[in-house]
Amino acid sequence: MSAQQNNPLHGLTLEYVLTRLYEHYGWERLYEQININCFSNEPSIKSSLKFLRRTKWARSKVEALYVSTFA
Repeated sequence: MSAQQNNPLHGLTLEYVLTRLYEHYGWERLYEQININCFSNEPSIKSSLKFLRRTKWARSKVEALYVSTFA
C-alpha cells in the first residue's frame, strides 16, 4: 500500500500547481490569498517557482491553497 495514495498532490509538479492557481486566481488574487512578494512584485511563473523551491513555508502555503481550492 503506497503512503502517497491519499496525497492529493501526488504526481503533481510545483509548476503545475502554481499554474493552476494562477489561472484560477490571477496574480492579484493569489497575492491576497497568500501574502508572498513573488506574487505582487513583477510576478511570473518562473520567478515564483524559483522562490517557492527554496522557501519551504511558502511552498507549503501554495500547496495548501491548491488542495483547498481544487480538492
